[in-house]
Order: sequence, then C-alpha cells, then structure tokens
Amino acid sequence: MKPADKTLYVCSAVCALIMLDTNVVAVSLPAIARSLKASFADVEWVVSAYMLAFASCLLPAGGIADRLGRRRVMLWGLALFALASLLCGAAWTPFVLNLARAVKGLGAALLLTSALAVISHTFQGEAERARAWSIWGAAMGVAMTVAPLLGGLLTSALGWRWIFYLNLPVVAILMLLVSKQVTESRNPASAKLDPLGAALFSGALFCLIWGLIDGAVARWASAATITRFVLAALLLLAFVLVEKRGQSPMLDLSLFGRRAFVGAVLGMLGYAVSAQVMMTFLPLYLQNAFSYSAVLAGGAMLPFAVAMVLASRLAPLLAHRLHDRGMLVTGLLIVAIGNALTALAAASLAYGSVALGMVVTGAGAGLLNGTTQKAILASIARERSGMGSGISTTTRFTGIVLAVAGLGAVLAQRTGAAFERLAWLHGVQTSPDMVGRIVAGNAMEAFAQLPPAMREVAAAAARQAFVEGFAGVLWLASALASLSAALVLVLARPVSSMSLPEQSAAHRPRR
Repeated sequence: MKPADKTLYVCSAVCALIMLDTNVVAVSLPAIARSLKASFADVEWVVSAYMLAFASCLLPAGGIADRLGRRRVMLWGLALFALASLLCGAAWTPFVLNLARAVKGLGAALLLTSALAVISHTFQGEAERARAWSIWGAAMGVAMTVAPLLGGLLTSALGWRWIFYLNLPVVAILMLLVSKQVTESRNPASAKLDPLGAALFSGALFCLIWGLIDGAVARWASAATITRFVLAALLLLAFVLVEKRGQSPMLDLSLFGRRAFVGAVLGMLGYAVSAQVMMTFLPLYLQNAFSYSAVLAGGAMLPFAVAMVLASRLAPLLAHRLHDRGMLVTGLLIVAIGNALTALAAASLAYGSVALGMVVTGAGAGLLNGTTQKAILASIARERSGMGSGISTTTRFTGIVLAVAGLGAVLAQRTGAAFERLAWLHGVQTSPDMVGRIVAGNAMEAFAQLPPAMREVAAAAARQAFVEGFAGVLWLASALASLSAALVLVLARPVSSMSLPEQSAAHRPRR
C-alpha cells in the first residue's frame, strides 16, 4: 500500500471517530434523560454543547494546525478527546455531562481539522481528490451506519456511560497509527492566530443557540430570549468587522466573493440542516412513536445509514458527469424528497413506509457527504488547507447545531401544543415540565404523578403528539433542502469570462 493511502485511511478513521461519537449519542438520549432526570432542553444541550464547542473552535483549530503542524495537533486533539470521554462517562448531572461534552468538542475540532488538512495536502489533482474524498465519505458513512446500532447495544447491555468509555481504547490505537503513518506538514506562511475573532464567533453562536433552545421552553417574546438574539447579532457583526479589518483574520471574507466557494458552503449548510441532523431526531422518533428499545431504534436506523454508504460509493462516478454544482443540487433535492416521504409516513406508524423515506434521505446524504467537503477545499489554495478544512467543518457543524436547536424548538412547540390539545380532550392535566420530558423520551417519569388509570391515556396522547411534532420537523427540513438546492443552482453558476476581471479585482490583497 502506498504511504499516501495509509495516510488517507488513518485520517479517515480519525474523522470517522468523530462521526461515530456524534451519532452514537443520539440513540442513547432517552436513556440519559431517564438516568439523569433530564428535560428536553438538557437533552438538546447534550448534543448542542458538543456541537457548539466543535463549531466554534474549528476555524481557529485550522489555523493552529497549519501553524504548529497537522500531525502534532491531531495527536493533541485525540488526547483531549479521550480525557473528555472519560469525564462524560463519569458525569453525575446533566450540567457535568454537558460541560464534558463541550471539552470533547474542543478536542474534536483540533483532531478533525488537522486530519482533513492532511488529506487535502496529500492528494492533488481532480481524480486523486475525488478518490480520496470518496473513501473519506465512505468512512463517514460506515461510522454513521454502525453508530446507532452500537449505541443501542452498549446502552442496553452496559448502560449509556459505555458509549463514552468505548472511545478510550479506540483513541489509543489511533494515536499509535497517527504517529507511525502520518507525515508532519505545516504552512510556514500561515497567518497569526486570531483569538478575538474566535471569541466573537463563539460568543455569537452560543447566544444564538441558547436563545433557540431556551426560547422553546420559555416564551419567544421574553426579555431573556430577545436579549440573547440581540447579543448574537451584535457579536456576529463585531466578528465580521474584526475579520475585515484585522491583520491576521482566521476567516478570509474575500472567499465569499467566489461563486464556487459560496455554492459549496451553501450546499454543506443545506446538507447539515436537512440530512445530517436527522441522525439526532430519527432515534427520538423511533423510540417515542414505536416504543422501540435503544437496540431496536439503532437497528431501525440502518436503512438511512446503509443507503448513505452505498450512495457515497456512487458519488465519484456521478461526479464526472454532474461536477460539484450538479452533485450538490441533485443530492439536496433527493434529501428534500426523502424528508417529505418520511413526513407523510410518520403518522401512519408503519415502519416500512418510514424506512422508505429514510432510504431516500440517506441516498441524498451519501451523494453530498464527500462532495460538499471536496467542493469547499477545491476552491481554496493548497497551502491554506487548514483554513479550508476549518471553514468546511465549521459550516457543517454550525448547520447541525443550529438545526438541532431550531428544529428542536419546532419539535418541542408542536409536540407541546398537540399534547395539550389531546390531553385536554381526555381530561389529563399537563405542565411544561411534562411536555419537556415527553419530547426527551422520558414519558414514564412525566406521568409518574398521574393516577394509574390516566397513565395509559396520557401515554397514547404523548405518542400521537410527538408524531405530529416530528412530521412538522420533517416538512421544514424538506423545505430547507429545496431552498438550499435552489440557491446553489443560482449562485454557483459558472463564472463567465466577462466577470473574471471584477472577481480578481475583488480578491486583490489588502495593502
């Protein structure tokens, strides 16, 4: 095997660990909610704390990898990831778990950006890159395939804490492989680090996510929620100003003047908010609507994941005909159709119909997974691959965390409204805390105070309410995928020769 291929497989395995850990948690959320007596907001933070820290640190992590050495930073990230996994497994309250998850997100950002930068730096030329990103995408798909079933098996057999403890031996093996198979590389001309930009971006994202998650629990018009959204807007504006005027920005805003780059970023964002986020919501639906155990829910996710793996293998063949723009539009439209089919099937409670929609969504996701990554990195110079991987993964996980918070708010509100309506019809008294526990998959504790005769009635109402809420989430995700496809189609058009002087002028370096 060529040294470059060994590097590719090791770096793909490192990235697959992130995908595995991200998705193995989703099927365990109801068990975590029951064990730690957590509300739906707490459960959202289990995902969002990790994603928030991850997305916030990706851009600076890319710069650190370029500057200090990509292999070195990958090893640092693996070590921090292992330590945080140990803390997650030992957590005794939702707050401790979420804090450890945030630390884990920081480690994941360091190791993922460095791994992607190594792949981008190692493989040049259209054919080589297409093959490399196809293998990388297949590794992500395999991780997504295994994650739900593995999470279900571990949760049922050993308890949810073992989904975190399992990372420890895996990380040890990966650290050994990285040390032996990955050659150190760096960009000597990389810009200085930008701590102010990183802090402003992180603060803006945190305030936005905080507002979305708590707004669904409290009132959207409350002073606290509005304040968080205003702070997010102000911090984001400050971030843009700092990046435009700074000497060493972590994000080169001039890149957004390139149509190919903008189209790729929009494609990645659309993919994240409409397809990848389903790995969080589908296990909740399967356990709430079908009363599946964690193991059965993990197995029931296989149609989505297997379709994604198979489609990712077809992506390089289609890429020769459709190129990046066509691949992005096609993949997003397939995801939109898949989400719509699943929404139509959700209320029927017929697993076969739901699985069909999952297959279609998974197929679209498989076409997009490697293509979005390749399209972004291909539009950036090789020596800036660290920044490129940071932008790519920041877009991906910012989209996921925004979708978890935003679609989670839709799920909570629609489920709450439906449950209150159904409960009123059957004379069941409700409370906001009860609704939060229902959505989190902890209905047993939510109904513990009800008379025995009412518990079965309340459980049936809760199941129907969750189905209605989830269908609403799917319709919205379908609309977002369709909108993203339209934007990519319009904005990522090939640039005509007449527009090239203007484009190059827009990208002249500042003096």
